[in-house]
Amino acid sequence: MSAVTPARPTVTPEEASAPARPGRQNGAGAGQSPFPANPARPGGRAPLAPQPEGPEGFRRPRPRPAPRRSANPAVSVIVPTRNEARNLEIVLPAIAAVRPAVHEVIVVDGNSTDNTVAVARRTLPWARVITQTRKGKGNAMACGFTAATGDVIVMFDADGSADPNEIPAFVNALVKGADFAKGSRFCKGGGSDDITLLRKSGNAGLNTVANRLFGTKYSDLCYGYNAFWADLLPQLELPDPAAPQPEDGSMIWGDGFEIETVLNCRVAAADLTITEVPSVERERMFGETNLRTFADGTRVLRTLMAEHRRMEQRRKASGYAR
Repeated sequence: MSAVTPARPTVTPEEASAPARPGRQNGAGAGQSPFPANPARPGGRAPLAPQPEGPEGFRRPRPRPAPRRSANPAVSVIVPTRNEARNLEIVLPAIAAVRPAVHEVIVVDGNSTDNTVAVARRTLPWARVITQTRKGKGNAMACGFTAATGDVIVMFDADGSADPNEIPAFVNALVKGADFAKGSRFCKGGGSDDITLLRKSGNAGLNTVANRLFGTKYSDLCYGYNAFWADLLPQLELPDPAAPQPEDGSMIWGDGFEIETVLNCRVAAADLTITEVPSVERERMFGETNLRTFADGTRVLRTLMAEHRRMEQRRKASGYAR
C-alpha cells in the first residue's frame, strides 16, 4: 500500500512557527515541510476548506467527496478525548509518524477542562479539532465519523493504550476484502498489558453471548480499536450528531460507552465481512481509566440484548428468514 497524500488545513499565524507535519523524507531540508502547500487527494480530489468547530460544523457540514474503496485508501483517524492533554502530547505525534501516512486526524473533544484542545492544536497543528455536540463517547465517535473525509475510518483511543503502528494492519485487512476490521487482544499475535483476569473472564462470557446471538466469531467483543470503510456509515444508522441533547438530560441510544458494542452488533446484523486484526493493548499512560468492570459488563450485556431485538424486529418486518 502506497502512502496517502494527506490534506493539509490552513495554519493560523500563531501556529506558523510550529513543527512541520512529518512525512517521508525525500531530501527535504531541516525545518522544511516535505508536503506542498496544497496537496491533492489521491485520484484528483482536492483538499477541502477546514470545517467549523462544534455543533455548527455538523448543522452545515462541508461538502464531502464520496468515499471509495481502493488499494490506497485515504485514512481518517478519529480520537475522542476528555481531559487527555498529557496523553495527546505523545499519542498525536505517534499517529502522525505512521507510514503510510494517514489522511487526517480528527480530535473530538468532550468539553475537557485540562487544556486538551490547546494541547492538541499545539502538538499537531494540522489535526482537525472539533467539539462533540452532546455527551458520551458514542456521540464523540459519531461526530468524528460525520466530519471524516477519508475512505477508511479508524477508531483510536487517546489514552495511549492503542499502538498507532498497527493502523496499517487494520487498513490492509480492509483492502484485502473486509468491511470491518475488528481489533482483538486474544487472537494469535494480540495481547494486553492492561487487562485484569476478572475483565478477561467477563469479556470471554460476553463474546459467547454475542456470538450465539449474532452468529459471529468474535474473540474480543469489548475492544474498541477498530476500522471500517466510510461508505458503511449509512448502514450503521448511528444517532445524528445534529440532534439536540434530550431536555431531561438522558442520553440517546448509542451516545454512550455502548458505542463499540452497538457497532459490532450492527456490522454483524448487516451480514458484513468482519476480519479480526491482532492488537496489543498497552497500559494507559496518564490519568485514570473510566472503565468500571461490573457496570460496563452489565451495559454491554444490555446492549447485546437490545441490538438483537432490533435485528430480529427488522428482519421480521422485511420478511427475512434465516
